[in-house]
Order: sequence, then structure tokens, then C-alpha cells
Amino acid sequence: MSELTYQSVGVDYSTMDPFKKAAQLAAVQTASNMNRFGFKELEWSRGESAYLFETPIGIFAHVEEGLGTKNIVADNVSLFTGKSHYDQVSQCTIAMIVNDMATLGALPVSLAMHLAVGVSGWFKNEQRTNDLVNGWKKACDLARCNWGGGETPTLKGIIVPGTVSLSGSGIGFAKKLIEPKVSDSDAIILLQSSGIHANGLTLAREIADTSTDGYMSILSDGTTYGESLLSPTNIYVGVIEDLINAGKTINYAVNITGHGWRKLMRLKEPFTYRIKDLFPDMPIFNFIQKKGNVTDEEAYGNLNMGAGFAIYVPEHEAESIVEFVNKGGYGFNALNAGNIETGPKQVVIEPKNLIFKGETLDVR
Repeated sequence: MSELTYQSVGVDYSTMDPFKKAAQLAAVQTASNMNRFGFKELEWSRGESAYLFETPIGIFAHVEEGLGTKNIVADNVSLFTGKSHYDQVSQCTIAMIVNDMATLGALPVSLAMHLAVGVSGWFKNEQRTNDLVNGWKKACDLARCNWGGGETPTLKGIIVPGTVSLSGSGIGFAKKLIEPKVSDSDAIILLQSSGIHANGLTLAREIADTSTDGYMSILSDGTTYGESLLSPTNIYVGVIEDLINAGKTINYAVNITGHGWRKLMRLKEPFTYRIKDLFPDMPIFNFIQKKGNVTDEEAYGNLNMGAGFAIYVPEHEAESIVEFVNKGGYGFNALNAGNIETGPKQVVIEPKNLIFKGETLDVR
């Protein structure tokens, strides 16, 4: 099999990112429109994972995010399992929203679902719709927020019949902001992922389509490829809120999604992010790399590869924060994985002999 890359399966950040930058430049010109309410944007949050604005009663955050194509995996796997898996898909959608919000210390208050279908008959599958509703409610509880509403348009001619586009938005409140205050010698703490996050499924689906057993391929841990792909994305809101309430210092946080580990250097400042230790390899990523002939550079440059979230903390607090997380019963572990150094803007992953230069991340 030829080497698989994000670009070869139709996801090309080099063509997408210029649009994102153009949109950000246009958006900033609208900032003063909220001033008449006595609101003011926090300009430094432009380009971060959440948009912040200050009001007379405090600082709020706004996030819009989408699931991607993970629901297509659920639809295919359901043919073999008889389960819809849309409860898991719901959690992944919410995780994409609230984990972005948590990077700035904003805690989700209210979420809205956007579920677009190609034909209205999609809603006739009661098992699927019940799982979707129950999963969304459960994930809101995990994220410690309420479900405020949503929209369910039928977009004939836009959405492929039989599939959906699932996304949502959220409003959050920041009791205590995580403002970028990174300095050299800060420790990089990684929070473990449940597997592959909602990003990266286009490449993963391509592997299923070209494998003999497809989604029913057996991984080294005995699970099937499809079931592993559908592991619900961890929600990190609780641990971030608890760390803040415990008085722990977080100087910056990153949700490791699109652009993979390159996102570790999304700050504007020129730092070197040196990773010295990794979580144990996960069977799902080993399978993707082997079956798809995916290089380490491609994998770590685009996928989360076992780490779902990163926080940058003062070195002297690192071990106590790792212990706090690992004993907190969150369902995932933390790892003191490396440190930040003064130097050229780059991510250095020593165990894999990888270096991602600053120019490989052209959008924040």
C-alpha cells in the first residue's frame, strides 16, 4: 500500500488555512460592534481555541465546532454490531466544543446541537435518535453544562442521504482565565486520550476501505478497528476546573486535535517545545500506521497519537499536578512529558526523532 497522508485523502491544510486566516482578518474588523452593550472582546483570544469577551458580570467564551466524519464510522460499524454508537458520537461532538473552551479556563454553561440531515427520514431510526439524545445529555453532564437547544435542518442536495453533519456551539464562563504566560523551563504535561479524536477519521476510514476485514479488523488488544475508532473522546473540562479550583497554576493549554502535535506550538512566541517522554503506544495508532503506511511525521503532525490535551505549568508544580490528575478518578492519566525552552519555534519529539518547525503550523 502506498504511503497515506492527510493530503492524499482529501484533507489539505495548505488550502484550508489561508481561508481561516482571511476569515480571522475580516472578523477582527467587527470587534467594536459589541461595544454598545458594554461588552469588549479580549483581543488576545483571537486565533485561540475559544473567543473571549468581557461583560459587566464577567468574561464569557464562545466556541463553534464540528464532529467531522466519525458518524460515518458509526454507521458502518452498526452493520456488524447492531448498535448505533451515536451515544459515543454525541460525546465526541461535545468534547470538540468544550475541550476547546477549557484551554482558556472557560467552563461551558450552555451547548446547542446542530444536526443537518440529507433527508428527514433519517430520524425514523429510533434506536439511533434515542442514542444520540441520551448520549448528548450524558456528555453535557460530563462537561458540567446544560443543553440549551439546537437546530435540525434537512438539507436535501447538500447532505448525502443517509448521513448527517453533526456540530454545535457553546457559551462558557471564565471564573479564572488561563492567559498565555508561558516561560522557558515550564513543564509540558500531557493528558491521555481515549484513542483517536474526532479529527483524523477521514484517513482512518480510508484504511478501513482498503483493508481486507475493514472495520472488523482485530487489533493487538483484541478489539475491532471500528470499535476502537468509536471510543468516545475524553472530556477534559472537569479536570481543568478542578485544577483551577485547587489553586494550581496553568500557564497555557492546548487541545490536541487538527494539526496534531504541531498544535503544541500555537503560541506566537518563539519557544522550543521539547517532548522527552510519551504515553505507551496505543493499538489503534499502531494499526493505522502499519496498515496505512503512515509515517511518524505524518501521524504526529496530524493525529493526537494518545495525548488529547496539554497544559504548560511551572516546573516546580509539575509533579503535584500529575499526581492530582492521576489520583482524581478522571479515567485518564497525566504525564510530565517535557519542557519549554527559549529557542526557535518548533516541537521536538525526542523519542520519535521528530522535529516540526514553526512554519509547518501556518494558522493558530
